[in-house]
Amino acid sequence: MEVNSGECSELRQEREAATIATEDFAVWWAGGRDQLEKRRELEQYFFSDPEFDDVALFSCLSYKERYEHVLARGARFIAKMRQWQAKEQSQSQQQDKDKDRVDIEQIYDFRRLMTGPLAAGLFPQSFPLRLHFAMFLPTLLNQGDEEQQRRWLARAWNMDGIVGTYAQTELGHGSYIRGLETRADYDVETEEFVLNTPTISAYKWWPGGLGHTANMVVVLAQLYIRGKHYGLQSFLVRIRDEQTHEPLPGIDVGDIGPKIGANGVNNGFLGFHNVRIPRNQMLMKNAQVLPDGQFKQAGQPLLLYGTMVYVRVVIVRDVTYQLLQAATIATRYSAVRRQSPIEPNAKEPQILDHLTQQAKILPHIARGICYRLAADVLWEFYQRVMQQVETKDGAGPLAELHALSCCLKAVCTQDALDGVDVLRKSCGGHGYMSSANFDSIHGLAAAAFTYEGEHTVLLLQTARFLMRQFTAAIKRKVLPASVSYLRNASPLSWGGNMLENAARALEISASGQLRDAWQWQQEQRQAHGRTEQQANNFAGRRLAAAATLHGHAYLARNSLEQLAQLKRSTNQGLFVLLQQLVELFVLDTFQRQLGAILKWNSVSAQQLQQLEQRYEELLGALRPNAVALVDGFDFHDRVLNSTLGCWDGRVYERLFEEARRNPLNQEAVNHSYHTHLKALLQPSKL
Repeated sequence: MEVNSGECSELRQEREAATIATEDFAVWWAGGRDQLEKRRELEQYFFSDPEFDDVALFSCLSYKERYEHVLARGARFIAKMRQWQAKEQSQSQQQDKDKDRVDIEQIYDFRRLMTGPLAAGLFPQSFPLRLHFAMFLPTLLNQGDEEQQRRWLARAWNMDGIVGTYAQTELGHGSYIRGLETRADYDVETEEFVLNTPTISAYKWWPGGLGHTANMVVVLAQLYIRGKHYGLQSFLVRIRDEQTHEPLPGIDVGDIGPKIGANGVNNGFLGFHNVRIPRNQMLMKNAQVLPDGQFKQAGQPLLLYGTMVYVRVVIVRDVTYQLLQAATIATRYSAVRRQSPIEPNAKEPQILDHLTQQAKILPHIARGICYRLAADVLWEFYQRVMQQVETKDGAGPLAELHALSCCLKAVCTQDALDGVDVLRKSCGGHGYMSSANFDSIHGLAAAAFTYEGEHTVLLLQTARFLMRQFTAAIKRKVLPASVSYLRNASPLSWGGNMLENAARALEISASGQLRDAWQWQQEQRQAHGRTEQQANNFAGRRLAAAATLHGHAYLARNSLEQLAQLKRSTNQGLFVLLQQLVELFVLDTFQRQLGAILKWNSVSAQQLQQLEQRYEELLGALRPNAVALVDGFDFHDRVLNSTLGCWDGRVYERLFEEARRNPLNQEAVNHSYHTHLKALLQPSKL
């Protein structure tokens, strides 16, 4: 997309008429001026490099060509990123003794680069080295003991003969990880573990980079010692030769094939046949097997799942980028596209002037911002809990963190996925073009919705936590902060603060739905004689609904709390904008959950009309700043990779340019005319 003759008149006028300073918003969004400039410098470092300007028509490549293309680019990306890091260390005069130090913040920062806007610009459908940093390294850090970290962590961080991934999900089992079938039998005589996949359903299935990229994996397998089962444990296994990359004896590994999106990931399958690894390659920070076969639990069993918690925490942030990239494309296109006169004799207006179009786009911008606020709080919570888990004080917060990360992962990915599709449809027929890039964005959002925990299972895990807290609330016990509203049994009192009304109505709805599920469980057990597990199954719909409402109630309440803090830390103009966005998000969430709210609250028609009127007022208030606002997300044109969403707004020129680049259009007559069509057009010669 080479078109660049200055911005179109519609976008220029939008930017000139805005009442906010886009740069102020961009600074806040980036976390400060230094962070913004650093990110811009890093993007310029990559996007100005001719080596990264080989923008192929990805949708026109075969599946095999896509893998080879993104792996080549990924290798260049890692090498160039290492150069960047070396320069940064040199400028900060970091001591050489720190070069091998690796911590979770460092890994998180690197992962964020690989899943955030920069990676979107370089890898529209992700790439196979991502899980090395996203899951393999965090698992080594959080589950390896000190000796294992000394041996493996720096090598893995520097990719010194190691490209890793995390192999948990199997062909026959996903979210129900206790059902995993892969076995690790300890051989006391040789002090080795023997790994096997006893059935086809036991094959590892889905890990990113596993197909043809990774040469080492962290494998979750059922541990057996002398025939006795000791539950799931993590094992570090080399699957390909370090020099030749050939699969090692007993290893059956390959790529699982094309998917509906994220086709640069190289998802793979993996089977074991009597594969032996040394005893010290079981990750032993939280559990150990001694040479004589004694099993010792060294930490909390829940820490085995720490990698999943970590990934769910950061997924919440990841999907905000995808939602807001789609919103940026739709907003700019809606300011350029003119259609359907509002007045019969008037010229066609920008479609963004239609209230119905504003309602399709602006709430998703507000949602993305508020989900980002929640993601930041969740990340801080994760860091605090990980610091506490080494002590006895960590068990309670870990349970809350697990429940909250499950809930927000489920709710936020669902809303982001739905939102991307709404935004695509808001762009009409042109939004259906691959060159608009909604297909890649939607594919990544669908992947985030799908991986690291099936949607309903995550909600039911959250519901189990909520049921325990509901029982604790009945007993007047102290509750974790995220569920403290369960102690408040007061009905909704509709006062003058509309935002507080909406947030409180959501909390009451979550409480009511939870009470309903609890009562239904009791009825199933007492009146019908069902077991606890059967009662849980019969209450599944109600429990999932309670968890969903809890997630929306938490997001609304957190947004109001963050807004109160922003009032003290932002300038007046920026705060007014953020206040409008938070208000729009809370009212939109209220309306989207209206069925449940009316079920558990007394709200009059007049009150609902007042809320709806305010909702529409907010759409009108945000309309003048819509383009300036999405400009503030500071997405580079390479990040959006969209004919509809580029900064200059030259939509039609870019659509034509992309059409002319189509391989089919490189010849006036395709050879299939002579081989097939010509004969068809001459029936007498058939």
